[in-house]
Amino acid sequence: METPGNSTSDKNQEQQAALNFKAFLLKSSTKTNQNLYDHLSRVLTKVMDECPENAVDDFEELSLEVKASQLLDNQSTLRSIPDTDPALALAQEQKSLFSRGAGDEQEEALAETPLPNLAEQSFFFEQAEVGLGREETHRIFLALKQLVDTQPLQRCRFWGKILGREANYIVAEVESRDEEEERVEETHKDEEEEAPEEDETDSLPKSTYKPPPTVPMELRGSGTNKFTYFVCQEPGLPWVRLPDVTPAQIVVARQIRKLFTGRLDAPIVTYPPFPGNEANYLRAQIARISAGTQVSPLGFYQFEEEEGEETEEGARDNFVDNPDFEGIPVQEMAESLSAWVHHVQHINKQGRCVWINLFEKNEEELEEEAEEEEKEEEPDEPEPEVGPPLLTPLSEDAEINNTPPWSTRISSNLIPEYAIAYVRSNLWPGAYAYACGKKFENIYIGWGLKYLGEPYTPPVPPIPQQEYPSGPEITEALDPSLNDEQSQKAAAEQQQEQEDMEGLEAEEEEEEEDED
Repeated sequence: METPGNSTSDKNQEQQAALNFKAFLLKSSTKTNQNLYDHLSRVLTKVMDECPENAVDDFEELSLEVKASQLLDNQSTLRSIPDTDPALALAQEQKSLFSRGAGDEQEEALAETPLPNLAEQSFFFEQAEVGLGREETHRIFLALKQLVDTQPLQRCRFWGKILGREANYIVAEVESRDEEEERVEETHKDEEEEAPEEDETDSLPKSTYKPPPTVPMELRGSGTNKFTYFVCQEPGLPWVRLPDVTPAQIVVARQIRKLFTGRLDAPIVTYPPFPGNEANYLRAQIARISAGTQVSPLGFYQFEEEEGEETEEGARDNFVDNPDFEGIPVQEMAESLSAWVHHVQHINKQGRCVWINLFEKNEEELEEEAEEEEKEEEPDEPEPEVGPPLLTPLSEDAEINNTPPWSTRISSNLIPEYAIAYVRSNLWPGAYAYACGKKFENIYIGWGLKYLGEPYTPPVPPIPQQEYPSGPEITEALDPSLNDEQSQKAAAEQQQEQEDMEGLEAEEEEEEEDED
């Protein structure tokens, strides 16, 4: 016979066991972070909603369906879909290169076009074991066509490819049709900038310090800015026009040594500091490479003969094609550097192709100096720098540390009658030029650095300037002691008495002479 106390304790034990079992069912799994209690609840709910005929037979399948539905709800925990492949994105950009325009426009463009025959040039460069491969060359060919169709160009040429750490630069050398109008606009802008307005109400003292004169930039269409350059990282990507180069950028580019990154807006952190970013540095290196490696067969170009004007040979900067040029034998061009000439002007130490006198004064400055009472000694006139003239043979190029500047080759000694002659620059590794009959071309594929012949040493900072000259007139002396002051005072009084006595004696002698 059960007592009331025993029945109460049994009920409490059953409730505690039920709570413990429920807690066991609520324990989450270490793999899926789910618990059996919620899973059974979902399965039973699914059974009540669907009411299958053989629920006991399909219980396992229903359980798997519930688990699968839970996994679908947690898709965010799975690995995300990968981004677009860079090669696929580039292919989509290059897809526009293979689209053809209207037929009538194509026929008109085929009549006269500045587009170079890059396929033919690539064929000749392949014989010299130089090139970028037929596939990439064809894409560059289509990219040049896109540039010609979108820009008013008079001349277009594939200059080459400069390698970078992150991306490369494909360079196109062009001449614009509206180049003269842009040149006139630039001169007007320079004149406006050089004439600042004076403020008459400003009564503050003005400094008499005059900074050293800056070397002016050569106008577009002449000197280092004779051609315009467009670059792109890959065929199909937008072409970007490089800015004109300044003499200061060329001077600093000769003193530094830095690889390209592939980003035009990247800063150039060097010593000496470079005045610009990577776009300016790239333009400066292109100007240096062109001045040192653009060559042609002797006699292909000739100077223009101007009637009634006599110009020095070194001052000539314009030349035209020679219609009487019949070509030079390949064997002669492969053996002699005198058969090749430079057809790009030399860049002097000033950073310009044409030397300019910075100390030449105009009429206003001469009048101002004439009005001044005190004139300082004028510095000596600098001697003008004249580099080698245009169409100078390669045999006159200087060596660097016993390294010849050029190497000549022939593409094939087995079949010389169908071979080509080509030269390779040893000072600018990656620069090549070929010649075959009346055809020639230049190309550069490299890192954009010049061969030095010795390890690169950064330039030493200049010696700090002295604040003031050291001398007795400005050097602070120690205060004299009391004895020193008294001795100096006594010496001064003695000297004064001696001078007075000499004066009296001189007066007495004069009086005696007057009496006589």
